[in-house]
Amino acid sequence: MIGDSSTLRVGEQIAAIGNPFGLSGSMTAGIVSQLGRLLPAQNSGFSIPDVIQTDAAINPGNSGGPLLNMRGEVVGINTAIQSATGEFSGVGFAIPSQTIVKIVPTLIQEGEYHHPWLGISGRDIDPDLAKVLGLADSRGFLIVTVVENSPASKAGLHGSTETKEVNEINYPVGGDVILSVDGKTVRQIDDILIHLQRNKAVGDEINLEILRDGRTTNFVLILEERPNSN
Repeated sequence: MIGDSSTLRVGEQIAAIGNPFGLSGSMTAGIVSQLGRLLPAQNSGFSIPDVIQTDAAINPGNSGGPLLNMRGEVVGINTAIQSATGEFSGVGFAIPSQTIVKIVPTLIQEGEYHHPWLGISGRDIDPDLAKVLGLADSRGFLIVTVVENSPASKAGLHGSTETKEVNEINYPVGGDVILSVDGKTVRQIDDILIHLQRNKAVGDEINLEILRDGRTTNFVLILEERPNSN
């Protein structure tokens, strides 16, 4: 039975099932270490947002196996680990059931899923960058690059135009800062990507509150299909 991953809480007990090293039907136990993680890009070129972090042992052969809550419901699909050696070191990741329920039916019917896309890259506003930009709060996402002919480009969003050196470190400046998405505060890029993953599809509108030249403005974008990484 598919459970609701949105009800998971940090510290909740879970179990992972898989075939590590060919040992079929193996079960390991642990807890939910954190929610809403951003899994860095590997082969696809695009990071995976909104993943579950767990300390339940996940090894080669576990990928694709279920992550279960204590009611036996599937709340995720085991996907990857973070390790310097390639062996499990206490940090595993699973795709949440919320994402599975949204994407898998389309994969079955059409053989592919089209992810919504803005067409921007940049960096989170940390305290150092906030100081360079003259911002009162270290929140938001600075747009550094806008992809040509992307939804962001068509809406008129601006990327950084230059860099500023402070203490021998170059900081991008001059770009738009995203403060909120559809009324939800943006503290980092994860907030934007998770919102797209959970709530949006290709063709949907998205409203961005943008800080530009000291003034806030709202921009409405029409989301398009994410291009292939190659």
